[in-house]
Amino acid sequence: MNNDVMIGTWAWGSGYNGSKMIFGKGYDEEALKSTFEMAVELGFLKWDTAAVYGMGSCERLLGKLIKGRNDILISTKYFPNKKFKSGALEKSFAESMERLGVKYADLFWIHKPNNLVDNLNETVPLMKDGRIRYIGISNVSLNDIKTAESFLDKQGLKLSAVQNHFSLLRNNQQPIIDYCNKKGITYYAYMVLEQGALAGRYSAENHFPTFSMRNLAFPKSKFKKIEGLLGMMKEIADKHGIDRSQIPILWSIAKGAVPIVGITKPSYAKKLSEALKVNLTDEEIDILTEEARRTGIRQQGSWEPQ
Repeated sequence: MNNDVMIGTWAWGSGYNGSKMIFGKGYDEEALKSTFEMAVELGFLKWDTAAVYGMGSCERLLGKLIKGRNDILISTKYFPNKKFKSGALEKSFAESMERLGVKYADLFWIHKPNNLVDNLNETVPLMKDGRIRYIGISNVSLNDIKTAESFLDKQGLKLSAVQNHFSLLRNNQQPIIDYCNKKGITYYAYMVLEQGALAGRYSAENHFPTFSMRNLAFPKSKFKKIEGLLGMMKEIADKHGIDRSQIPILWSIAKGAVPIVGITKPSYAKKLSEALKVNLTDEEIDILTEEARRTGIRQQGSWEPQ
């Protein structure tokens, strides 16, 4: 198993909050099947999804692909409403397990810290009877993490993982990353490529699809501001003989995170596998960090803490 990264599937789901709405394009199921098979062949056995990705369609597709396998680690999530409702988490969990075709979750997340302790309390029986092997929390502050640790410790349980937005353009997470690594909590970074803005395939001229959420989050004006960063990424990538899109991924690993990387083509899995043989130098990491700072951009989703 390649433990340096987890493969993300947000772009796989159809329908509301799926690939067309968020990314502006849909993906053929056969192409995604080929992508899954190539990635697994290359040792990528950790897969991340969520109940709200395509409102269950992503889980259903992933469930088809993992059927009959016992070597895939599955990570999925429950998105809580603002108002706590007893039993909602367990109901969502059961529905996720049915869509995925599995009896337990290797890693289960509370997708947002709404009513955090109340929702964690509902995971306790699921953890104690083995239906949840490891528990994580997402889109959280350091105080949220400490609150979760304290509650779970009283139950004889442990917080295993944190998943937050972290990238060259969302570089405010180092204190949380360092805290997690010190406490034995795995820090997973999502949107390390900023939904493709840092992949090097798009620019102000070749922009995101107009009718997509990522177009709203990263308009043409922002692409003009990151031209220097994209150029620096290419220079470093050429030096190492890898694709430019892999540089932000390697940067996040160097910072102590486990990146969640979305892939939709077999070729992307190959590029990722090749890149993971490379270690960026301290100087390269510093140059990238400084170039990103100069852009003046600090990406933040409406769902995220400050």
